[in-house]
Amino acid sequence: MKLVEKLKDYENQYVFIRWAAGGEYGKLIYAGDDFIEFNIIDIETMSYRETTLIYAPLILEVTIGGADISRIVAEVSSQLSVGENN
Repeated sequence: MKLVEKLKDYENQYVFIRWAAGGEYGKLIYAGDDFIEFNIIDIETMSYRETTLIYAPLILEVTIGGADISRIVAEVSSQLSVGENN
């Protein structure tokens, strides 16, 4: 199984991706056959900083769980509930 095939299971989830030119936390939007679409999150503000398309063979590492990912999910979730109360 190729990495991109496995990433299809994690679309619309928060992950850490390291690729040839860097590594960032964000939300995996789409995993295609030759590229992925990834919304990068600014860790300080928990807002989306940019959307990037990454050529699949350049992906070196994907972290799906862990303490940092859980913290990001909690921060984003808390911002959603605060926004709904306004």
